[in-house]
Amino acid sequence: MRLIFLGTPAFAVPSLSRLLEAGHEVAAVVTQPDRPAGRGKQLWKPAVKQVAEEAGLPVIQPVAIHDPQVVSHLRRLKPEVLVVVAFGQILPRAVLEIPPRGCLNIHASLLPKYRGAAPIPWALIRGETVTGVTIMEIVEALDAGPILLQCKTSIALEDNAGTLHDRLAVLGADALLETLRAVERGEVTKTPQTEAEITYAPKLPPDIGCLEWSQSAGDLWNLVRGLAPQPGAYTFFRGRLVRVLGAQPLPGDPGHTAGTVVGVIREAGIQVATGEGALLLTTLQPEGKRVMTAEEFSRGYRAGAGSAFSSNREKSATPRPGDSRPGRTG
Repeated sequence: MRLIFLGTPAFAVPSLSRLLEAGHEVAAVVTQPDRPAGRGKQLWKPAVKQVAEEAGLPVIQPVAIHDPQVVSHLRRLKPEVLVVVAFGQILPRAVLEIPPRGCLNIHASLLPKYRGAAPIPWALIRGETVTGVTIMEIVEALDAGPILLQCKTSIALEDNAGTLHDRLAVLGADALLETLRAVERGEVTKTPQTEAEITYAPKLPPDIGCLEWSQSAGDLWNLVRGLAPQPGAYTFFRGRLVRVLGAQPLPGDPGHTAGTVVGVIREAGIQVATGEGALLLTTLQPEGKRVMTAEEFSRGYRAGAGSAFSSNREKSATPRPGDSRPGRTG
């Protein structure tokens, strides 16, 4: 089929690659403008643009997709279908009306659950055990179009936002090709979303990653894996911000104030008391430093039994009794 592909980040790359492998005619790729990134503020090409250029595809990078000149250009390309995967701009009606066979979108959740910008992190943060992808027809309302196809996947205990992102990107590409085959055969079934089951996954607020140690170990663990590897959950130790990139919940009552280091389990991690149970920190990154194991952190920063992590930089700046002891167990 002749189509226009709209997408920007790495999540969209498997879909574009699979479309090309399957022999679909990609008339153009529409992606976000290059952005300055890194310390040098050099212009960064979106992941989709890099793949499109390697494939020799025409690339369009509109500041605003609703620009009349952009809409006219897309109309002249005469696509049968528009495919949208994490493009980053809302399509106006003038664009939605261009393709005679509709506009298809891959959304990284089982709609109507987790409509919005961040479905993968929120599914983990809220402790879901199953998620998936939805191929839907785009309408003017956000993520509200009829469902064409859904594919499920279990969320493993070891999953974080990074591993789930990569798996759903591939699953979405497979589902997209299956949907396009159904479109070509005229066998698409459109199922309206159930309004009563709608939940939302808005853009992550800047302060969501702070670990409040009074919460349960399970809730803190879900937050850690929902934000790993980026932007990362965080805590404070002696006034230093520390990103927590890996953790495991432990049952039982450690009998300590929430945030207190119970001990360091050799080759496992730092056991920290929470409001319910304990959280075993396994992978950490101190502010301005490299990623390290919790055992490396405990040695380098004297995080022994009796020392404490805090949800507040100022409070964590005061040494706790016993914070210089190694506190090793196991």
